[in-house]
Amino acid sequence: MKLFDVYPLFNITPAKAQGSWLWDDKGEKYLDLYGGHAVISIGHSHPYYVKSLTDQLNKIAFYSNSVQNPIQERLAEKLGQLSGYETYQLFLCNSGAEANENALKLASFVTGKKKVIAFKKAFHGRTSGAVAATDNPKIVAPFNAGHDIVFVPMNDEAAFTAALDDTVAAVIIEGIQGVGGIQLPTDSFLQFLERKCKEKGAIFILDEIQSGYGRTGKFFAHQHAGVKPHIITTAKGMGNGFPIGGVFIHPDIKPWSGMLGTTFGGNYLASVAGLAVLEVMEKENLIYNAAVQGDYWISRLKTFGLSDVRGRGLMIGFDLPEEKKAVRNDLLLKHKIFTGEAKPNTIRLLPSLALTREEADIFLTALTEELK
Repeated sequence: MKLFDVYPLFNITPAKAQGSWLWDDKGEKYLDLYGGHAVISIGHSHPYYVKSLTDQLNKIAFYSNSVQNPIQERLAEKLGQLSGYETYQLFLCNSGAEANENALKLASFVTGKKKVIAFKKAFHGRTSGAVAATDNPKIVAPFNAGHDIVFVPMNDEAAFTAALDDTVAAVIIEGIQGVGGIQLPTDSFLQFLERKCKEKGAIFILDEIQSGYGRTGKFFAHQHAGVKPHIITTAKGMGNGFPIGGVFIHPDIKPWSGMLGTTFGGNYLASVAGLAVLEVMEKENLIYNAAVQGDYWISRLKTFGLSDVRGRGLMIGFDLPEEKKAVRNDLLLKHKIFTGEAKPNTIRLLPSLALTREEADIFLTALTEELK
């Protein structure tokens, strides 16, 4: 049997990883400034994380959600403490797409409606509702296209007001668009959305799957705007590579037995991974480090003459001129530095929150050379 060929692959086979570094099967060393789509939050193979998972694996790795799992409760308590959402409820699942699917389902349950407003360039996942709310027709199959979704331009209050009516169940927006190229909703626009959702009785959903978990220098990107959504979704950096997702749910949404469900969500290993990530983030002050290193990177990048350097914390994007579109490949193949991209010529930086100044400077030196 062959693998289903849907991924364009670099001819690189990582064999070992530590902190912000990868080594391939030939012993070549790479600086990882992408973290596998913003997944590596505390650094590869962090010793506390590895020990936590190993210890749990030697006890019990899995049972279903039909039994008590105190590790889930400890994870929820620590999440509430670090995020500032102590009064919210947590539903654990396996991925960002699944988190968004459940968030949209909850909004529909609560309101009795089905229309959703999403935003141009949005990416919310590949499951049925999540991909329907993703602004990429190429990956929306006819089966997915039956959802009632309206896309409006981000930061356009007039367009949003025209789309919002009494049939809207939910408004879903990313704290910062990742796949869309590090596009930021303004603080005033998020505040406007929160206000209008309350007026119309629509559920305000913040997708913090890529932009959350301390990446922007606050626990969630939307906290820069001072808003408090009804539902927040998270994943990626939540498990530092172990599959886990979560939905933060406002206390006025009351659960009933069977309302949501999952086989693997919140299993012992996933919960231990999530808890270890939070404990390392707290002990090593990684949210503060993300803010400091991000401010440094952004200020330095703005001296390069690049088009539209943007982002917050360690979620940064900038656009390359057409004649320099090969820079990302050159950074990888010549300088052994992984970065991300967005079409057409955007470089995305999504490193571990433990990135050091020295590692940040390695990238700046390489970029200087490639932009000469």
